[in-house]
Amino acid sequence: MFQAKIPTTAAAGHDSACSPGANIVQRSKSFSMKPAAKELCSSCQTTVYPMERLVADKHIFHNRCFCCKHCSTKLSLGSYAALHGEFYCKPHFQQLFKSKGNYDEGFGRRPHKDLWTHKEQEAPGDKAP
Repeated sequence: MFQAKIPTTAAAGHDSACSPGANIVQRSKSFSMKPAAKELCSSCQTTVYPMERLVADKHIFHNRCFCCKHCSTKLSLGSYAALHGEFYCKPHFQQLFKSKGNYDEGFGRRPHKDLWTHKEQEAPGDKAP
């Protein structure tokens, strides 16, 4: 059988390869020992690892946390619609939009046309006699 002989320090002598300084591992300058910045899920606020990372409208999610706000159905990048930072499945987005006919009213926000009525009420008082 084959037996490997391991050189001892006496047999190897004081070769530069066996000197104490030769055991230092040199790393490239681009390699950093600093840990990567932790990314947090926009939904559950826990760490998102690269394999479970999903980015939609500049928000980071776990695959399991990317759900419709209305029905909690799991969404994919091709099956969602977003408004004001909230995510919906396409059927509920259309349903909620059509129920009021206005994006703002359909999602519980102040109607945009209220801004116009306040300006119209101020205009008659500004007229000079």
